[in-house]
Amino acid sequence: MNWVKRMYDWVLSWSESPYGAVALFVLAFAESVFFPIPPDILLIALALGSVALSFRFALICTVGSVAGAFVGYALGHYAWLTSDGEFTAFANFFFNNIPGFSHELFYRIKALFIEWDFWVIFTAGFTPIPYKVFTISAGAFDISLLMLFIASVISRGARFFLIAFMIWKFGPGIKRFIDKYFNLLALAFTVLLIGGFVLIKYLL
Repeated sequence: MNWVKRMYDWVLSWSESPYGAVALFVLAFAESVFFPIPPDILLIALALGSVALSFRFALICTVGSVAGAFVGYALGHYAWLTSDGEFTAFANFFFNNIPGFSHELFYRIKALFIEWDFWVIFTAGFTPIPYKVFTISAGAFDISLLMLFIASVISRGARFFLIAFMIWKFGPGIKRFIDKYFNLLALAFTVLLIGGFVLIKYLL
């Protein structure tokens, strides 16, 4: 997967550019629609380069990601399925070219939306699960746009501001920890959070 490594290095190179903040917004926006590299890596690099601006970068990343979620939703709503419920040529292009996006996954997500709605988007936004898959699926399944917005702001904001806080609080030494354990901790936190609500649902 040399092309992934090259793309990863290209993303990181923006941290040394005066347009790093703009690149962060564009990357966060694109990642919510089609881009395979998460914006976290550029956010970490920019925050490490200017710790005092960590929360500003987190805000830029959050706004870009949520804005991109609306575009993903619009693609799913208007360009994903034909009137007969078949996939359009545009949708099949995504399935064939966007890593991790498949017909089978699309229908599994539909079942998740029916069962969990808000929590599906929250989980996708906070954890390493590809966010774009869920923003587009939400539009195709006509999920509430307001719910998408609220879940995206909470989950994306929590993820990016947590990274910014860790860098602001602990400095450059925290980078290795974030790189190694952040996604695992994010998954564990989400499982515990949703598990708590499930427990309440069945006990009360």
